[in-house]
Amino acid sequence: MNRIPWLHSALADSILILSPAFVVTAAVLLWPRFFTAENDVSPLLWLMLVVGVDVAHVYSTLYRTYFDKEESARYRQLLIFIPLGCWVAGILLYSLGKYTFWRTLAYLAVFHFVRQQYGFLRLYSRLESTCRIGRIVDGAAVYLATLYPLVYWHTHPRSFHWFLDGDFIPLAAPWLERITLMLYAAALAAYASKAIVDARRSGVVNWPKHLILVGTALSWYTGIVLYDGDLTFTATNVVAHGIPYMGLIWMFERKKSTALIYRPLMAPVFTGFLIVLAYVEEAFWDVLVWRDHTQFFSWLAFLPHLEEKSALAIVVPLLAVPQATHYVLDGFIWRIRKGAISGLGPVSLP
Repeated sequence: MNRIPWLHSALADSILILSPAFVVTAAVLLWPRFFTAENDVSPLLWLMLVVGVDVAHVYSTLYRTYFDKEESARYRQLLIFIPLGCWVAGILLYSLGKYTFWRTLAYLAVFHFVRQQYGFLRLYSRLESTCRIGRIVDGAAVYLATLYPLVYWHTHPRSFHWFLDGDFIPLAAPWLERITLMLYAAALAAYASKAIVDARRSGVVNWPKHLILVGTALSWYTGIVLYDGDLTFTATNVVAHGIPYMGLIWMFERKKSTALIYRPLMAPVFTGFLIVLAYVEEAFWDVLVWRDHTQFFSWLAFLPHLEEKSALAIVVPLLAVPQATHYVLDGFIWRIRKGAISGLGPVSLP
């Protein structure tokens, strides 16, 4: 490697991919009273973080699949049957119990969040000629940066949850957290040693790759381990994941397409469309199921609040289809064929 492997440019990568984790973590560390004062996320912050970023980023997959002529042709059958399969599977899971459905979806979401960080690390490693052991060191570092906080969460009661209270299985195993922490420290030490050797050998410091790891470690540790608050977790979790994902979609499609939507000045339209879809989805969730933020969705107040299990077993999995489809499709759309992503260079992503 003789150059820094930016995905688009130093400026775009820094703003869209690298900085979100650092910015939100810095905000939490600088103003801890604000982030820990409220037990729950305020309605306005919920609208901004959950709807405006978390749910919106789910719909950015549309640009990469259904709205991409090449990909929609390549994955035609998947794009039809995966949403249907997710709905059917959701109905079956919900029929086994509410917590069976939400617990399955929570762990699927966790897998998706963890794999995204590994994926970014691999993207920024694409120009490196690293041996198998080197790739194992990289993978261990980024995986443990996410898995250690998750193990801590499972072994230490937290005041927040992923989707709803009780969706994670508590583990009475403090020894597991201690072992994972030791492995985490060893992985970070091995990664740092390898980074120094690689920099001396190549004469290039792979800053974006290292910043992905550091940002992941800081945001996950701060949001889950260091502080025990719903707003802290939501902010670090949503911002550090959703914005980079939407940024990657924009970068990828901009390299492939000449459509106006992918021009920098059209960024408000690019994101605004996603936010509108997210708002409409959340309106149906809130009115039909949750009834937590009805002040934002009065235009749907005529719809009933569903309470019968048979109705919820159909509607809840249906409303979760965009999210579940996003998780499942993500495993296909970033799978690299013949070693390249539209000019980004060789890389292998699951």
